[in-house]
This record gives sequence, structure tokens and C-alpha cells, in this order.
Amino acid sequence: MLKKRLGFTDKEMDKFKENPRNMEIVPKAPKLRRKKLVLEVMESNGCNSQHAVGDCFVFDAFGNLDTGRCPDQVCLFLIGNAQPLIYAGMELLLAGADPNRMGFNRTGCVDVGLECGGWGRMVVEIKTEG
Repeated sequence: MLKKRLGFTDKEMDKFKENPRNMEIVPKAPKLRRKKLVLEVMESNGCNSQHAVGDCFVFDAFGNLDTGRCPDQVCLFLIGNAQPLIYAGMELLLAGADPNRMGFNRTGCVDVGLECGGWGRMVVEIKTEG
């Protein structure tokens, strides 16, 4: 199934299997498919994308944005800054740890906000579902 999903040739699949880390992750994949990493908007003021408190951006455990569970518009400047949180959440899931216990679990848009010469400010917090 993985070979087909990634479009690997037999030779590429053999190379994939040579990496012990890959072979540690593969058996965890079915359980991880149920996990979701959610960025929930905790604060929003002056957001040009009109993201509001309570809006959520949902990712699977492998970092794929579930566009069906997101607002119609998704701010690139928020998602870019949130990438380290999503990556950390993925790594914690792979390690069998709970991303909900992440110490530094918030980030925001690159806009510095009206008070600092920008337009708006948005803060999101990561949590795990599933």
C-alpha cells in the first residue's frame, strides 16, 4: 500500500526499507491515521483572512491539511509560522508521547498587530484529537 501511495519503484521501496527509522514508523501508521493535529484560533483581531476565535485548522498526523475541516480561506502567514508546531506534534505522536502536553503550544500570524505597526494579530494553539 505504501509503495503505491508514494509511487515508488521496487528499487526505491527497497531503499526505503533500508532505513531503520522508516521501518519503525510504518507499523505505527494505522493507529496514527486516526490522530488529528488541530490549530485552534485563541485570539484574533484585525485578521485580513477573517479568522475568528474558535476557527480550527486540522492536519492529519503526517502534516496534511484537511481542507474540508478548515475555513474557506487559510492564511499562509499563519500556516507558515505554525509549521514547527505541526512538526513537533507529529514527532511527539511518532514517539508515543501526547502532543497536548507540549510546553510551548502557541504561535501566531507573522503580522505584528495594529499596536506594533501591522494590521492584525492572531494566536493559535495546537491540540490533538483521536
